[in-house]
Formats: sequence, structure tokens, C-alpha cells
Amino acid sequence: MENSDYLGKEKVGKLLVKFAVPCILSLIISCLYNIVDQIFVGNSKVGYLGNAATGVIFPVTVVGWGLSLFFGDGAAAWLSMSLGEGKGEKIHRGVGNAMLASFLSGSAVILVAYLWGDGLLMLLGGTQANISLAHDYGVIIYAMMPLALVQNCLAAIIRADSAPGYAMFAMTVGAVLNIIGDPIAIYALDLGIQGAAYATIIGQFVSFVICVCYLLRSKTFKIQWKSFIPDFKILPKIMALGASSFLTQLCIVATTIVNNVLFVRYGMASEFGADIPLAAFVVIMKLFQIVLNVAIGIAAGAQPIVGYNYGAKQYGRVKRLLKLILLWTAGICLLFTVLFEALPRVLIAMFGAGGGAEDLDAELYMQFAIPCLRIYLMFIVFTCLQKVCAIFLQSIGYAKLAAPLSFLRDILLIVFAFLVPLGLGVMGVAWAAPIADAAAILITLPVMIWVWKKLGSK
Repeated sequence: MENSDYLGKEKVGKLLVKFAVPCILSLIISCLYNIVDQIFVGNSKVGYLGNAATGVIFPVTVVGWGLSLFFGDGAAAWLSMSLGEGKGEKIHRGVGNAMLASFLSGSAVILVAYLWGDGLLMLLGGTQANISLAHDYGVIIYAMMPLALVQNCLAAIIRADSAPGYAMFAMTVGAVLNIIGDPIAIYALDLGIQGAAYATIIGQFVSFVICVCYLLRSKTFKIQWKSFIPDFKILPKIMALGASSFLTQLCIVATTIVNNVLFVRYGMASEFGADIPLAAFVVIMKLFQIVLNVAIGIAAGAQPIVGYNYGAKQYGRVKRLLKLILLWTAGICLLFTVLFEALPRVLIAMFGAGGGAEDLDAELYMQFAIPCLRIYLMFIVFTCLQKVCAIFLQSIGYAKLAAPLSFLRDILLIVFAFLVPLGLGVMGVAWAAPIADAAAILITLPVMIWVWKKLGSK
């Protein structure tokens, strides 16, 4: 087993670059699956309705992603803290249990999705215009869910095992296959939105195989058959540490569903109709997802370093890491904010502006999408800083603080999404986001000041 003492000795800035950059790239690559699908589908003959359809399926995939992080991020944090405390002998049990729980959770998700059928899709924001496309896309995507969850779980564990480059490689190979497969399946084979789904699950399966192969060369644990025997002493600890990540994803699901439904509801009463606001929101959420994954990548990449140093009681290094995490997040998110405010039309046009949908007025779509993007992503820097703080607290074992902070912004967003449109109509759904972002960061700030002082006292 490789010695991990360097996590407590190497310069924190150098460590953060080594761990965070591959983690950021891995997460961005992972979200490219859905984004690339939308770009190709949105520019195909199904047009904006295809984007709306993939957006309807999005909450189901996020539930799966959240479950994989529940066990994967939890196991990664538990692994890092165990190494820092010098208790690495049972790590293999935690890894095996996390993999098993991820697989079973994915199986449960697809069982519910298949049995509920189109009724679930209508609940998630489907309309008569896009429901058949959503169905065709979803039934294929669901099939890969158990293995995709295991792969996401393993990616987090591999990063914590001091091999972030390997995790990035696994994600990159799958994403590249998806990017190559999309135009072939959608255009050359004329499979439409089903082709996008097939390209996605092929890429996911290859990434899964590469991640499983890592178990033969892991650094701090050796996986065995007995690793997969349920351990009800270790698994609850893993789940407690991963609760923040899981709740974050559940809140994304909740806010996405609420926004889908409200954009359809208020859109029907406006000049834009139901499907234009829904399609525009789906595109905005993809851009939001990229930025959020960058921020989460910084914090999640730092998790092994933070967890090790906290476990080793090197609190000064933990504080220096927190400073760097916040500075990196703020700087990168501000750059994205400038991009969103300056070039909204260019970014939206990447995903198509009508495609082959004859009933869509492309300019009307842009009239809604451009201001909606600028408003919704106005304070994304606050969103990311608040989420990063929750992940940091998770990394040092402050699960009771991390969990409520992880979903604070999303709860506020849901509340404001119901209230603000009462006066502003369909665009009021977008205004709920910056209001919630500002309120959430104001609540998070005093909590982090208290944690900072507590680390100083130690």
C-alpha cells in the first residue's frame, strides 16, 4: 500500500492543483454526456422539442448521480479520514459496500422509472408535444443506471485513493466515445433522439469497465469478495459523510422539477407558450451544471487533502486549503458570469434555436432565452461558494452542518419560484434564482466564520 504522508507534508497549493484539476475535468466530462446529447439533438430535425425531452429525463439521471455520490463521496471522505487517523485496514470493506449500495440503488431507480412509465415523465414537466421523445430517450438511458452509478461511485473513490488522473482518464474515454457516437447514431444511422441515448450508454459502459479495472491496482486498499458483505457499522458512517452530496443532488432534482412545471404553467399564459420556456430553461441548466461542476470539482478534489490533514490534526493546513478553495471558486465563477452576461445568444445558439420544429419562431425563443439566462445565472458565484462550503464541512466530518447548508439555496429557490412569478409572470421563475443565491450566501457566511474560528482555536 502506498504511503499517504505526503498529503500532510507537501505544499497545499501544489496538492490542490494535483487533485482538483483532474477532478474538475472529470466532473465536466461526466456532465458532457447530457450536454453533448442536447447539442446534437437540438440541432437535429426534432429541434427544441428534443432539448425539452432530455430535460424531462434530467431529474431521473440526477437522482441516480446523487445516489452514486451518496456512497461514493461518503466512501472517499471516510477513506481519507481513515488514512489520516492511521486506520486503513478496513478501507476495502467501505469501498465494497459503497459499490454494492450504488448498484442496488441504481436498480431501484430503473424499477420505479420503468413501472411508472410516462406518468412519471408528465410529472417531471413533460408535455403532449415532447412526451414521446422523452419516452424514447429515457427507456434507453435507464437501462445503464446501475452500472453508471457504480462507475460514478468508483470515480470518487479513485480520486481519494490518490489517483485523480486515472478517474479523469476513465471519464474522458467514455465522453469521447459519446461525442463520436452522437453524430453517427443521430444523423448517419438516422436514430434521432434514441441514437443520442445509445451513444451515452456505450460511453458510460466503457468508463465503468475502466474504473472496475482500477481495483486491481488500488493504492491504499485491496478489494476482496468479502469486501461486498454488507457492514452495518461502516456503511452508516459512509452515508453520513455522503449525505451532503446526496442532498445537493436531490435538491437539484426538486428545483428542476419545480422550475420545469412552473415554466410550463406560466409559459402557457404568455406569448411564449409552454415549450419555449421549458426548452430555454433546460439549456440554462446545462450551462449552470458546467459551472457548478467546476466548483464542486475544486472542493471534491480537495476532499482527500482536507480529510487527511483534519484527521492528522494539522488544522493550519486545513485553513490554508479553505482559503485556496474559496479563492479558486470565486475567481473562476466570476469569469463565467462575465461570459454569461456578455455572450448569451452565442451560448444558447450552440444548443439549437429551432432546428426542424416548424412551429417554433426562433427569434421568439431567443427573446425569452437571452434575458432568462442573464437573470438566472446572475449570482452563480454565490451559488458555487455556498455549495463549496457545504462540501468542505463534509470533508472535515461536520455532517450535521454540511447537510442543511447543502440544500439551503435550493429550498429558498423553490420558495421564491412559487412567490415571485405571482407578480412577474413567467420571467419571475428566473428571478427566483438570484434572490435565493443572495439569501443563501448571507446565511452561510456566519456559519463559515464560526468554523474558521473553531479551527483556529484547535
